Amino acid sequence: MEKEDAKYYLGKKVLVEIDRQLGSRHPKHGFMYMLNYGFIPNTISGDGEELDVYLVGVFEPVETFEGYVIAIIHRTNDDDDKLVVAPKDVEYSDEAIRALTEFQERFFESVIIKEK
Repeated sequence: MEKEDAKYYLGKKVLVEIDRQLGSRHPKHGFMYMLNYGFIPNTISGDGEELDVYLVGVFEPVETFEGYVIAIIHRTNDDDDKLVVAPKDVEYSDEAIRALTEFQERFFESVIIKEK
């Protein structure tokens, strides 16, 4: 399977499988997930794993979620883009996305990509 281009997903409706629910801890590094974190099944990202997703706008742990890709966090010092998914018609500013994902993204350099 070849690597997915995360930009393809901007604005699209996707089904997310959540493998690290809101309030859970990272299995290796121990930090707490301040939002639901998962992946798009049957995709391949730059790290060889499924394309990762931050789920924003959902304030309880969930196992799956169908929503819209509102942004991409493109890591400039790591080959592992992250999709930002939200419920229909929910938008977040770049600053809000940075604040919500800071618990993990603070370890990386990145740019936020949105639809024009």
